[in-house]
Amino acid sequence: MSRQRSMEKILASEYVTIGELVRLTGSRYSTLKFYTEEGMLPFQQEEEKLTRRYQREESVARIEYIRKLRQEGESIPDIKNRL
Repeated sequence: MSRQRSMEKILASEYVTIGELVRLTGSRYSTLKFYTEEGMLPFQQEEEKLTRRYQREESVARIEYIRKLRQEGESIPDIKNRL
């Protein structure tokens, strides 16, 4: 049995995992991990499981904004300054 939550449950959730953000945005896991490590994608840490939780709506909007800036030719340092 799959451990993945259905898209319906993901869309109803306030918080999602990085894997669920991959499914929501079509971004690569490595890209979202990079954004997280660079401080561009904020998260909350669940202490018990050490799982990073991302606010769904805020994170999806931020990923779309970063993607838009990258398509316009902005560099990562410039994007970090804007955020």
